[in-house]
Amino acid sequence: MDVPIPVTADHSITCGIFKGFSWIRCEGKGSFLNSPLMKSFGESRVSEGESLLVVDLTSCSGMDSTFMGTLAGMATRLATKDGGALQIAGADERNRRSLEDLGLDFLMQINPDAGPWQGQLDEIRSCLQPAQLNESLNQRQRAEHVLQAHEKLSEINDKNAREFNQVVDTLKRQTTDEPTSES
Repeated sequence: MDVPIPVTADHSITCGIFKGFSWIRCEGKGSFLNSPLMKSFGESRVSEGESLLVVDLTSCSGMDSTFMGTLAGMATRLATKDGGALQIAGADERNRRSLEDLGLDFLMQINPDAGPWQGQLDEIRSCLQPAQLNESLNQRQRAEHVLQAHEKLSEINDKNAREFNQVVDTLKRQTTDEPTSES
């Protein structure tokens, strides 16, 4: 049975639209549980013409590989737009190191010195609203999301491809072998 898996309140993604950029803030751990919210908002903004997404990690206690793969996917999509970029704001040493260890520092700007949002952090954060998914993801959709994130990480470099090979293979089997309706 495909049971919807709700995003818990412990993993909060808030967002906002501003002149020249859109903002996504992760409070708590960035994980497979809340990365669909981030992806949904980011994709909708890019589809509407946004070329700068800023992901605020100031209150992010850590990130799993799915969350970072989702960031990589958004950065890759933005890179195809003229002047498009994904900027990371407020990454502490741990989060910066996690991104760098996977080679993501080549896809995104981590704690940049310049940006249209600099000097406005308090104002921006006070305007953010909780992100919403149109519908909860079922188990298969969640597995597909995790698979896409890990495939994106694997595309970045050989080290990631080796590291996530088993995860990708397992998720591919799970998403192709799993029945689509109740059994």
